[in-house]
Amino acid sequence: MKTSFIHSVDARTNLAGANQLEVLLFTLGKDSATGREEVFGINVFKVREVMHLPPITHAPDMPPSVEGMVSVRNSMMPVINLQKFCNVQTETPPSIMIVTEYNKHIQGFLVDSVETIQRLAWAEVKTPPPMLTHRLGGLVTAVTELRDGRLVMIMDVEKILADTAEFYQDNGLDELEQISSDEQLRVIFADDSSVARDQVKATLEQLGIEAISANNGAEAWTKLRKLADDATAQDRPITDFVQLVITDVEMPEMDGYVLTRKIKEDPRLMSLPVVMHSSLSANANQLLGKGVGADAYVPKFEPKELAEAVIDLLERRAAPLPA
Repeated sequence: MKTSFIHSVDARTNLAGANQLEVLLFTLGKDSATGREEVFGINVFKVREVMHLPPITHAPDMPPSVEGMVSVRNSMMPVINLQKFCNVQTETPPSIMIVTEYNKHIQGFLVDSVETIQRLAWAEVKTPPPMLTHRLGGLVTAVTELRDGRLVMIMDVEKILADTAEFYQDNGLDELEQISSDEQLRVIFADDSSVARDQVKATLEQLGIEAISANNGAEAWTKLRKLADDATAQDRPITDFVQLVITDVEMPEMDGYVLTRKIKEDPRLMSLPVVMHSSLSANANQLLGKGVGADAYVPKFEPKELAEAVIDLLERRAAPLPA
């Protein structure tokens, strides 16, 4: 079994413009504790291929859910057992590996089985209820219902990698210096991943910026419209209330492409710079961001790059116009 995933720019463009995504459905096996076999999903554009599990080279001092390393086409990658990570107790070990790419890092996820690719509308993908979020420790960022009645849980892969990969720990936040400004700077940022929200907030606060968070694009849009109404009522520019927006790309209810386009099409908000902040770091995704009006596109978990983009856009906003 080996399936490669080739994603065309046209396909990405069509999905982004329609507030849609495609997810690869998979299971972790029947959990002996619950007697259920839950269905999970991962964005197809983060999947490079699916294959039977190759030989694993085990290494000492690995996190409990990291089985070791494998070589795929002369590239070494860590292998994360999602059954162990999610504490799913099954009678049979996983035999399928999903090779994924996040922020140019390649890793394999071990699962029990892979089903189909399902196209979903982000408007139908909802933020999980607090009880589910608490039970799974923030591992699920979104849920949706399939036509056959089954629920699909979209995994927060960023949390998995943050808990298992050391490159997310060395974030260089201590090297960032506060922005010198006469005004209190405010930034609204939207991300469905709790790990990403924490890192964005920490980056902004290190710069001396007030961070206003939203769990998805729809929530950010509601907050922005409220600020725009307040600005209009007081006959003041929106930049007196907030100076910049940071948005993830993949989010339930409203993705970052749609959020950015709405901001740039609203006369009250269009002056706000927008930074797209995503683990979809391919050039095609950056072009899509620019196509909907994003002012910058920064990979996730790179606080220095995020800080540089934020500082540059804020300084350009404050710079006097040429005579």
